[in-house]
Amino acid sequence: MIVQACINGARPADFHPALPLDPEAMARAAAASIAAGAAELHVHARGADGRESLAPEAMDRTVAALRRACPGTLIGVSTGAWIEKDDLRTLVAISGWRELPDYASVNLSETAAPIVMESLRQRGIGIEAGLASIADAERLVGLDHGGRVLRVLIEISEQAQDEAFAVADGIEKVLQRAGIRRSILLHGENATVWPFVEKAAARNLSTRVGLEDGKELPNGSVADGNAALVAAAVRIYRRA
Repeated sequence: MIVQACINGARPADFHPALPLDPEAMARAAAASIAAGAAELHVHARGADGRESLAPEAMDRTVAALRRACPGTLIGVSTGAWIEKDDLRTLVAISGWRELPDYASVNLSETAAPIVMESLRQRGIGIEAGLASIADAERLVGLDHGGRVLRVLIEISEQAQDEAFAVADGIEKVLQRAGIRRSILLHGENATVWPFVEKAAARNLSTRVGLEDGKELPNGSVADGNAALVAAAVRIYRRA
C-alpha cells in the first residue's frame, strides 16, 4: 500500500506554475514528493520543446535525473499512445532506452497494448496495467497478462462520483472472477481525486496524487505543487 506521486502527466505548461516540464524540474518535484511521503514516482518525460516524448534522448535524461535526485526510489513512466502517435515509433523508442525505468504503465484501451507490454517485458521493465473501463479489465483477462503484471492501475476518468465508483467496482469484480490477484493502485482525476484517495485508504489499496491528476487540495484550494498534494494524501492514509 503506497502513495505514488504523478508529477506532470500530459498537462499543459499553464496548468500550474509548478508543473515540472524538464528533467531538472522533475527531479526537484520528485525529491520534494518523496520527502512528503510518496513511495514511488510516475512521470511523463518531455522533449526539449516541452512536449511529451518517449524518445531515448528525452527518456534517458529524465530517468537519469530522477535516479540522482531520488536514489533507490522506483520510477515509472507512461507509454500512452498519444505521446508518439504511432505504434511503431513507440516500440522503437522503448527498444532504444538506455536508462531504464523500473516500470511503465500501459493502457489496455489502446490497440497496441499487448505488443507494448511484450516489448517492456523483454527489456525487463515492470508493467502497470492501466484499466479505465470494464472492457479494459476483460481484455487484460483475455490476454492472460493479468498474473504477469507488476500491478493493476484502476484509473477512472468519470467525474460523477457514483458513476466513477461503479466503474471501479465493476473492474474489480472482473479481476476477482478471473482470479487475478495483483496489487491495485486506485485513482481518479480532477473532481474524483480525493474521493478515490479516501476509498483506496479505507480499503488498504495504493493510490496516486500529483499534478497529473489534479491541482486542488481536499479543501478545494490550489496546492503549491506536487509535494503538498502528496502530503495531503499521506495524512488521509495515516488516519484511515
